[in-house]
Amino acid sequence: MELYEILKLRSEIFVVEQDCVYQDIDNIDYQSLHIFCEENHKVFAYLRIYPKHDETDVVQIGKVVTLKHRTGSGSALLEKGIQTIKDTMNYKKIYIVAQKQAIGFYEKFSFTVTSKEFLEDGIVHVAMELIL
Repeated sequence: MELYEILKLRSEIFVVEQDCVYQDIDNIDYQSLHIFCEENHKVFAYLRIYPKHDETDVVQIGKVVTLKHRTGSGSALLEKGIQTIKDTMNYKKIYIVAQKQAIGFYEKFSFTVTSKEFLEDGIVHVAMELIL
């Protein structure tokens, strides 16, 4: 049930709403820690945490999404993800690929922009990092 709700949420936002045709279900899910919030058996916020493929001391947060905007649920979810990394993992840095319009959101958690803007799935993104 939870898996279905997570995949439904990711598809609804990243494929349908953002009009990006891509394979959302990937092998990264197997090596990820999945954190989500639910209400009445419906997942409304989600992120996944996984080792960054080319750096041993870096963990990546991806697929950050929430349906409840401006309610604090996105902040609570990201705080939980960061705290989980600090408490249970031995990494020195958190890496995230952020949509341009979300830069300010991540900066509130001390993430800093580490790249120039680039297109991913037709949407402007930047790389961001948080040193632990």
